[in-house]
Amino acid sequence: MVWQQFSDHLQVLWGALIALGVVVALTPAVGGMARLLGVVDRQEDGRRKTRTGVPRLGGLALFLGIFVPALAFLHLSGQMRGILLGAAVATTVGAIDDFRGLRWWEKLAGQTLAAAVPTGAGVWVHTFTFPLLGFQALPKPVGIAATVIGIVAVMNMVNFLDGLDGLAAGVCAISAFSFTIIELSRGATDAAVLTAIVFGGCLGFLRHNFYPARIFMGDSGALLLGFTLAAVSVDGLSKTALLSGLVLPLLVLAVPLLDTSFVVAKRIKSGRPIYEADRTHLHHRFENIGFSQRRAVVYLYCWCATLALAALATRFVSPHPHGHVHLIPLAIDSAIGVLAIGSSLYVVYLLEIVKLANPFIRRREEAEKAERPRKTA
Repeated sequence: MVWQQFSDHLQVLWGALIALGVVVALTPAVGGMARLLGVVDRQEDGRRKTRTGVPRLGGLALFLGIFVPALAFLHLSGQMRGILLGAAVATTVGAIDDFRGLRWWEKLAGQTLAAAVPTGAGVWVHTFTFPLLGFQALPKPVGIAATVIGIVAVMNMVNFLDGLDGLAAGVCAISAFSFTIIELSRGATDAAVLTAIVFGGCLGFLRHNFYPARIFMGDSGALLLGFTLAAVSVDGLSKTALLSGLVLPLLVLAVPLLDTSFVVAKRIKSGRPIYEADRTHLHHRFENIGFSQRRAVVYLYCWCATLALAALATRFVSPHPHGHVHLIPLAIDSAIGVLAIGSSLYVVYLLEIVKLANPFIRRREEAEKAERPRKTA
C-alpha cells in the first residue's frame, strides 16, 4: 500500500515536470510559427490592452505539453480517453477561432461538441446531493445535459479570464494544483496525474506568458484548460454523492466563476450581447483604479489561492470527525474561512469603494455611459 502511494505520487511529480519542460521548450517555436502565419494580437477585440504583434497560438504548446505526458502516464480507460479526445476537440475549436475567427454560435457549437465527447465515455453527473433534499439520482438525459452545460460554462469562464498577461495560466495553475491534491486524497490517480500535468503545463507557459507576455494562449489554450479542469471536476463529482463534491470545484474555480457572473450580469443590464467582448472584467476593473497589469494579476492570484486553500481545508480539516467536535481543526477551518472571506471583501473594497472615491474614474464611467447610446444609434 505504501509503495503504491509512493508510485502514484511519483507519477504525479513526473507528469508535472515533463509537462513543464515540454511547454517551456515548445512555446517559442509555436510563437514563431504563429508569427509566420500572421496569428498575432492586433487589439481588435476591445478586451486586451497590450502590445500589437504578440503571437496567439500558445494553446498549441499547452496541448502538446499536456498530451505527451498524459499518453505516457495515464491508464487510457474509456473515461480518460473521452476526456483527452474532448480536450483535443476543444483545442481544435479554439485554434480555428485563433486562425480565422468564429461567429459566437459556431464557437458555442464547437464547445458543445467537445463537452459532449466525454459524456459518451461515461463522464457525466450520475448522482447529486441537493441541500435539504439529500441524495438524488439524476436521469441520464438530465445528467448529460447538466454536464455539457457545466463544461461549456467553465471553458468560457477561463476564456473570459484571459485578458491580462499570465492571468488565466496562473489561475488555472492554482486550480489544477488544488485539484491534484484533492484527487490524490480520493485515490483517483489518473485524475490527479492529469491535473498535475495541467499544473506543470501552466507553469511552463507562464515562463513566456507572464507580464510582459511574449505569447498569448489564445482561445486554443483557454478552451483546453477550461475543458480539462471542468471534465476532471465532473469525473470526481460523478463518483461521489457528497455535497463537498460540488462545493470543492466551485471554491477552486470561484474567481473565474465570479468574474463571468459579474460580466454577464453587466452586459444583460446594459442590453449588450453576452458574447460581445469588453473591458468590464474584474482584472480590467483593477486596471481602471490604477493597478499595473503585474499588480492586478498578483492580487487575483492571491485571491484565487485563498479560495483554493478554503477548498482544501473543507476537504482535509474536519472540525467534527465521527460526530465529535475537535477544537484545533475547527480553529484552522475558521482561520482559513476568515482569510478567504477577508480577501473577497478586500477585492470588493478595492473595486467598488476605492472606485467611488476616485472622481477621475467616476467621470470616465459617466462619459462612457453617455457615449454608448451614440454608438448604438
